[in-house]
Amino acid sequence: MKVSEDGRALIRRFEGLALRAYQDAAGVWTIGYGHTGEAARQGSSLGEADAEALLRSDLARFEEGVAERLLVPVDQNQFDALVSLAFNIGLAAFGRSTALRRLNAGDVVGAASAMTWWNKATVAGRKRTLPGLVRRRAAEAALFLSGPDYQLPVVATQSGSSCTSRSKVRKS
Repeated sequence: MKVSEDGRALIRRFEGLALRAYQDAAGVWTIGYGHTGEAARQGSSLGEADAEALLRSDLARFEEGVAERLLVPVDQNQFDALVSLAFNIGLAAFGRSTALRRLNAGDVVGAASAMTWWNKATVAGRKRTLPGLVRRRAAEAALFLSGPDYQLPVVATQSGSSCTSRSKVRKS
């Protein structure tokens, strides 16, 4: 499975484009669209075409890494959200995450909820909630729950109005 253009747009939006290397909030050298590999070092720069090439290369690695860790089928939106999460937190952390464990156990809503827990970074030696990560995780969780294979059921309340159930739901 490959990340869709919508998924790439989400990653681009939250990573932003940096044509000159910088240290992110956690002190990691970064360039392009969130690339932290060899090309990201103090004083380095690149053009937009190179940033796109790095993104394609990085995404291929994350697409493969996410797919290898999935034990259940996912739809395109879920895959896009998972790759965005893994792209940001790393494949090792994604592989150990409660989000992945819950998804692989069939708990789609629980997986989306656990995705939002990854909203902190170590800044000056302390874990801090970062507003940008809060927004990113909310966007990823919303995308994760928006696919054609997953709908939150409408449940009647005692007053006769309807609400959306947040319990575990499996597609029939």
